[in-house]
Amino acid sequence: MAHSPPSPLAMPSRFLIELERLDPDVPFRASPSHIHRTWARTFHSRPELYIRPQSLPEIQKIVTLARRMRRRVVTVGSAHSPSDLTCTSAWMVNLDDFNQVLKVDRERKTMTVQAGIRIHKLNSEAREQGLTIPSLGSIDDQSIAGAIATATHGSSMSHGLLSDNVVSLRILLANGQAVKCSSEQSPDLFRAALVSLGALGIVVEVEYQMEEHRDLEWIQTILPIESVLAEWNKDLWTSDEFVRVWWLPYMGRAIVWRASMTNKPARAPQYNWYGGSVGYHTYHILLWMSQYVPRLLPWVEWFVFGMQYGFKDGCTISAVEEQRNGLLMNCLYSQFVNEWSIPLSKGPEALTRLTQWIHHDEKGSGIPFDPKGVYVHSPIEVRVANTVGRHPRPFLDTSYPDTPSLYLNATLYRPYGQDPPCHQRYYEAFEHLMKEMGGRPHWAKNFQSVDHSYLSSVYASDLNDYLRVRDEVDPEGMFVGSWHRRTILPPRNQQPVLPLEEKEIVRRERRSGGADWVGEQARWWDGGADVFEKKSESEESFDLMAGAEAEASILLESLRDDENEDVEKRTRELPGVRFGDASVFDKM
Repeated sequence: MAHSPPSPLAMPSRFLIELERLDPDVPFRASPSHIHRTWARTFHSRPELYIRPQSLPEIQKIVTLARRMRRRVVTVGSAHSPSDLTCTSAWMVNLDDFNQVLKVDRERKTMTVQAGIRIHKLNSEAREQGLTIPSLGSIDDQSIAGAIATATHGSSMSHGLLSDNVVSLRILLANGQAVKCSSEQSPDLFRAALVSLGALGIVVEVEYQMEEHRDLEWIQTILPIESVLAEWNKDLWTSDEFVRVWWLPYMGRAIVWRASMTNKPARAPQYNWYGGSVGYHTYHILLWMSQYVPRLLPWVEWFVFGMQYGFKDGCTISAVEEQRNGLLMNCLYSQFVNEWSIPLSKGPEALTRLTQWIHHDEKGSGIPFDPKGVYVHSPIEVRVANTVGRHPRPFLDTSYPDTPSLYLNATLYRPYGQDPPCHQRYYEAFEHLMKEMGGRPHWAKNFQSVDHSYLSSVYASDLNDYLRVRDEVDPEGMFVGSWHRRTILPPRNQQPVLPLEEKEIVRRERRSGGADWVGEQARWWDGGADVFEKKSESEESFDLMAGAEAEASILLESLRDDENEDVEKRTRELPGVRFGDASVFDKM
């Protein structure tokens, strides 16, 4: 074979038999010893196999072998989502080595790429062609397929989801076929795959609509929240192409960031000695202290953001950067993120009530959760998207078809990997408010109280259509896990467990922070009952065993706790995201 298979000691005996039946010239690049973790270290899991293919035939081989071995398959990129969406004890496929630009159509301004390409690499390749991605989220470290799959968005009344710019997709289904879809070709599959949540198959190719490369001038101003609310229905969101707000509830202020295209020469933001590594580490230490004395948090907000952006209203920071860098921000530290969309018109009420609750005014806020003793991290990120009149729409589009959408992001930092004490109650209150306003959760975030019943109330027939397509292309649930069952699938009394569906068995806290996640197919060191010892009368592949049972689950050993791991920082050596200068806190 081109590459050695995983040790047979770690795999069922049937594995080598099935592997030998496939083309030996197509590599199977798998490791049985990988420990998966989210970027924020909120979840850890150990897949049975961690596979990094480099070609479409390799990905097809993975899916064929997984089907014969009765395994679930999870696709992962940067794992920036802080939820357990990408956790598995089955087979994990990382497409980081499947990341090439396949075609550039300069006339149509489109680029066709392999799905594992990271957004920053795609934008770098586009720069050489005089192109750029029309809109970005807060970071560009995700794979393009991962950003699309979870409804990533920016902040602009001129743009919606990143999915809006997808011209066509090629997706590898559970039967091993790579199917192309677009608004004209297999339109239902296309609408489902635009926000797929990884539950349809493996997206392997993306044709993406770009625009001419350009520079942005951005200006960031600190204002009283009364001024922001007064401008809400005037020109707050339409004064520039890109606008976002950071809401500082304890200061009674907001930071308004605006950006538009410019032909001005590049200009770095004015130097601020506190804005680099000094501010980064000071803020981190203060957040850690507030774990033990939560009452410090209002003072921390006043001090940290006052030092960076000024203690007086009207203080500004500005710069001119390439759009591909200017739209980015620094995520700073490990964090929980709970983000929902609501109609833009409901924003003032939502922010006012949430601020009242944070200030311990339960009655005034109308949020029936006791806020006493709860002190939260800030700021609250406020962004917009506008997809009114756009077609085709993803079935699971988090924006609204008939009104601009507002996204509220309640971030809670995890200083040095520790969960904040306000976590549970703050998110209960926040989600209650969002649900009261008919909100839709951001699929990649840490929402806690969302299920099929609630999603049916806000997505109606679109959710049914998504699930219909999902069941058609993956009837055995090769790409379904406990996150999908808990969130989007009907309860088991309405839709029984699928043959390959992975179920969560154990979730336990780690001493070093975060949680270990263990699924049904965990057999990291083997030694358990093996469904593949059953003999098939026809001696044919498991493909032919209709209705075969999934492997019996066995929990053999808990995950090792890696106490000495350094906390990874979401940074790269690009303008606007360096630690050594004044740019750590630029654009928040």
